[in-house]
Amino acid sequence: MRDFAIELSQRRGELARVASVLAQHQVTLKSGCALAVGPRLVARFVPSNIEAARRALDAADVRFSESEILRVLVESRTGELAMLSTRLADGGIGVRAFYITATIGNLIELAVVPDNAERARRVLERTACTRDPPGDG
Repeated sequence: MRDFAIELSQRRGELARVASVLAQHQVTLKSGCALAVGPRLVARFVPSNIEAARRALDAADVRFSESEILRVLVESRTGELAMLSTRLADGGIGVRAFYITATIGNLIELAVVPDNAERARRVLERTACTRDPPGDG
């Protein structure tokens, strides 16, 4: 799984233009958000098809960055995000974004976008937080 980040102007229809190009390339979103920050619209999303998302954004002439995502299961209870964030911070890891990608009973699957995926993986493996879903090798 990969995270894509884009910045757009807040012109009316700009988000619709990008969403339409993604749809034309058969890209659905597994998760994401968009919010206004000053004069810009910042959007981050997890596409269903990484290569198609790249082609779509290139075709729309939208600059983007992408990052590796780590999947983490946490319990749905107070303080879980604080504990996860603290583990990462104590390990020298910054968090660029996180997404809720699934809920399973009392568990929440988070997609974490760290500034250093390999180091974050080691930190989280020491605390048994990450998981590899079936088929993600």
